[in-house]
Amino acid sequence: MKKQVIVVTDGDRTAYQAIAEASRHLGLSPVVASRGNPTPIQGRALIHAILKTEGNTVVAMVDDSGDAGRGPGERDLVTILEDDQLEVLGVVAVAANTQGVKGVVPDRSVSHHAEMVSRAVDKEGYTKGHVLRGDTVDVLRQYPQVTVVGLGDPGKMGGDDAVERGAPATLRALKTLLAKATPV
Repeated sequence: MKKQVIVVTDGDRTAYQAIAEASRHLGLSPVVASRGNPTPIQGRALIHAILKTEGNTVVAMVDDSGDAGRGPGERDLVTILEDDQLEVLGVVAVAANTQGVKGVVPDRSVSHHAEMVSRAVDKEGYTKGHVLRGDTVDVLRQYPQVTVVGLGDPGKMGGDDAVERGAPATLRALKTLLAKATPV
């Protein structure tokens, strides 16, 4: 059986705290070694960390640290998407104020109020056109088969996604992708 993975394109401390809080509510395990800005481990080391993380379904973080080009986070995202030991349930594409990116059109997004919306959102979680722009999302254009849920800045969004509030938008994004693996 393949290890199930949800990938989140952010890894800073606040994002990790929101992801850990949401994961706790859903019975998921965050890949602690993948947290960081930028992602501190790459390639086979990242895959090894994912496979060694407890639980059948884990949440891995990839982060380009604001780099508009193809940085370590996007390279790690490709590594995860193409590894045959993993079943990627989808990607939570995090919006950022990065200039010079093409962005990605998400399948749906989660607003700052944890509501599902059919358009993209910005860093604050407000609906913003059809293209979500972030520093670690451009590579997703090459993988149209991957389910992409857009999200503002995890754990932030003007306090609406604060860990003290249960990180409701982050929780909703993970829950949406987790539903793919749950038989109806």
